[in-house]
Amino acid sequence: MIAGLIALLLVLFVIRLVRNRRKRIRREANPRKITIKDIDLMADGSEFELYLFRLFHELGYREVYQTTASRDFGADLVFTDQNGLRNVLQAKRYGNSNPVSIGAVQEVYTSMRYYEAERAIVLTSGRYTDACRILAAVNGVKLLDREDLEELIILFKSRRYDEAMAIIEGPAETEAPTWKPKAKKAT
Repeated sequence: MIAGLIALLLVLFVIRLVRNRRKRIRREANPRKITIKDIDLMADGSEFELYLFRLFHELGYREVYQTTASRDFGADLVFTDQNGLRNVLQAKRYGNSNPVSIGAVQEVYTSMRYYEAERAIVLTSGRYTDACRILAAVNGVKLLDREDLEELIILFKSRRYDEAMAIIEGPAETEAPTWKPKAKKAT
């Protein structure tokens, strides 16, 4: 009986710790404190977007804007890079079991015109489908995955901002197979 009561109290204590940690993450979204594990615990994508907004601002990017939650036209952040180019970024806080598909590339690519941007980026805490990678390469959309995000976090926390910005601003992958028509003719 007493062991069951102690176990219950311990479970309630752990639940409270997790809730407090989540509240702190939402309240602060402090890039100096947040780890990849904190990102995995975020309740929704808006927390991830806030974290990235603060990260990009602290990296030293100019004109960093977080778009509205609704009617964002496919971009979550808009920022100006070191070369003076406007970038649109779509953030996807996904797990490895749920890869980002081509919809993210389609949305961020089409948002470029609305935001008058020269570059498009998708950044995820997970991974991408093969089709997503192909479509991004064909359209020049930069993809940053979980490994890139972990590297950005490490570089930021060690104050190696230029190296972090080099990852973000590096060229998009452009090697991709393109469509070829089948040898079927209309009759």
